[in-house]
Amino acid sequence: MNSTRNDTLDSFCEYLASKGLRMTDQRRGVFEALSQQTGHFTAEQLLMEAQSLDETVSRATIYRCLPLLVESGVVRKVDVGHDNKFYALNDTTETFKAQVICDDCDRIFDVDAPFMEWYGKNVSEKLGLHVQDQRLQVHAKCPNYSKNGSCSDSN
Repeated sequence: MNSTRNDTLDSFCEYLASKGLRMTDQRRGVFEALSQQTGHFTAEQLLMEAQSLDETVSRATIYRCLPLLVESGVVRKVDVGHDNKFYALNDTTETFKAQVICDDCDRIFDVDAPFMEWYGKNVSEKLGLHVQDQRLQVHAKCPNYSKNGSCSDSN
């Protein structure tokens, strides 16, 4: 286990303790499954990975654990306006991320957008408010999709 992952696990355990909860074997299985995720993932994808590591992890465990992981800052929820919510591991970068979503293949690209962080902070301060959340999403179409019937950027 690398030190960043250990620190994240310790941080999550502390967060759970602050809520009067403990790190169960099933929550540990979910946490381990998180380390297998790359890019954006759904709750169902996390469930499949978690069950491959620990068959006792249930769908209910995933849906109870995800809000805790979001609240603790381990993962972030990305709502792209579809039925499924997507999640991504929070990385160590402090740069604000915007999403560009390919409407043809539903792939989500994270791009650095430090200007948005500055803009949100400055506008809020002028109004005497504190930023709680902000997001920037761009929906785009793949030009190859209309020509070839498939998106060149799909996995």
